[in-house]
Amino acid sequence: MKQERKKKIAIITGASSGLGQEFAFQLDRIFHELDEIWLIARRKDRLVELSKLLDLPARPIVMDVAKEHEIRGFVEMLQKEDVSVRMLINCAGYGLMGRFDALDIGEQLGMLEVNCKALTRLTYECIPYMCKNGRIIQLASSAAFVPQKNFAIYAATKSYVLSFSRALREELKEKSIWVTTVCPGPVETEFFDIAEKYGTTLAVKKLTIVPPQKVVKDALLDSYDKKALSVCSFPIKTFGILAKIIPHSCILHIMGLLK
Repeated sequence: MKQERKKKIAIITGASSGLGQEFAFQLDRIFHELDEIWLIARRKDRLVELSKLLDLPARPIVMDVAKEHEIRGFVEMLQKEDVSVRMLINCAGYGLMGRFDALDIGEQLGMLEVNCKALTRLTYECIPYMCKNGRIIQLASSAAFVPQKNFAIYAATKSYVLSFSRALREELKEKSIWVTTVCPGPVETEFFDIAEKYGTTLAVKKLTIVPPQKVVKDALLDSYDKKALSVCSFPIKTFGILAKIIPHSCILHIMGLLK
């Protein structure tokens, strides 16, 4: 009896806007051998609208990645569908700017839940279904390179994503699964609509901001080339190098003068 072929899929979290949405558009243009793209986010209307704009079959999955029972439902879906995951792209996340002791603690703990815990859990649950030469793309940030005043929790969560993902890459090499961590600077998305809602702004944003199309294009190329890190734009690449050679206390002082 001929064995039924597994469904080849890509999974994108945070797909309702920003970089997640752009990943869906670019995968749709270049990854024609996929059977389906799974689009995960909380906003159903946006997911449905996005799925209608794609040529590849797309499945909107309305899910809060921070809720345990919804993660369990997603795992059951993976088991039931008998899929081969060709690409996992973890874009779900958010940031808040402002003093740690002045921001709502619930919202700050929520950053830990979404940016760290949910990303880790989803990665763990998807690995058993990933195919040989599968790709994992993890969205970190240039904020991962150094602690950031008035961005303390967000920067710490992205530092976790960077460290975790680079170690995971080494562990998964023997399975021929390749992990690329994306560390962009400011991107033209809705991110800052939430991040700056308490009034604190990122002074260097206007000098270094890039379009999401550029970040995603570079990330997909770097993932294809099996690179560990994807950093978009010369200023942010320079910042990453400086963060390795200059004491963080000096960088924090300079960044404080810019705000």
